Amino acid sequence: MEIKKVKGIVISETNYSESSKILNVITLEHGKIGVIAKGCRKLNSSLRSVSSKFTYGYFNIYYKEDGLSTLISVDVIDEFINIKKDLLKIGISYFLLDLTDQVLKDTNSKDIFPILEAALIKINDGYDALTICNIVQIKYLDFLGVMPTLDGCAICGKDKDIVTISGDDGGYICRNCYTNQYITDIKTIKLIKMFSLVDISKIKSIKIQDKNKKEINTFLDNYYDRYTGLYLKSKNFLTQIL
Repeated sequence: MEIKKVKGIVISETNYSESSKILNVITLEHGKIGVIAKGCRKLNSSLRSVSSKFTYGYFNIYYKEDGLSTLISVDVIDEFINIKKDLLKIGISYFLLDLTDQVLKDTNSKDIFPILEAALIKINDGYDALTICNIVQIKYLDFLGVMPTLDGCAICGKDKDIVTISGDDGGYICRNCYTNQYITDIKTIKLIKMFSLVDISKIKSIKIQDKNKKEINTFLDNYYDRYTGLYLKSKNFLTQIL
C-alpha cells in the first residue's frame, strides 16, 4: 500500500478486535475514508491519543483506495482546547461531526471538509457556536439535495414581497401566497439566505439577536425533520443544553 499524508478530522470511531479501532476520517484529499488504528486502545500505544473522534491533523497512513487504510501516525494541527472547555461548544461540535457523517452517506464530496474544518476553527476561536452550526446545517442541505427555495417564493416563484419562510412549504413565502404560516422576522429571512452563501472561513464577526437565532434554529429543526429523515442522538443532547 502507498504511504500518504492527508489532512483530516475523525468524525466517528468503532472499537475493533480487542485493542484496535476503525476510524471514519473526513479528509481534504479523498472525502471520507476508513482507517484502522491497530493497537490504539493499548495504554502504551503511540496512537492512543490520536485515535478518537475530533482528532484534527495530518494523518500519515498506508492508503488503500477501496478498503481500510492503516494509520501510522497523526501530526495534530489543533486540539480544539477551547471547545473542550465548554459544554455547549462540545455539544454543538459533536453534533456537527455526527451530521457530517450522515451527510457523507449520501455524497462523498470533497467540498464538505472545508466547511466542517472552518466551522470547528471558528467555534474554537470563540465565534457564536449555534450560529456557526446553523450555517453548516443550511449548507449541508444542498449536499442532501433538499435546499429550501431561497431565490423566490416556494409556491409561485416570484421574488418580490417575501414575508416569511416556511419549512412545511419548502422555503420563502410571498405576500400573495401567504395563508397562515408563522411570520418570521425580516432579518431572519435575510440571514438564512446569507448563511447559504457565506464562506465560514472568512467570517470576521457575528452579531445576531437572540430572536433571530431562535427562529433560524427552529426553522432548521423543522426542515431537517421534514425533508432529510436524519435522526441523530447528539441532537437530543444538544436540545437539552441549548
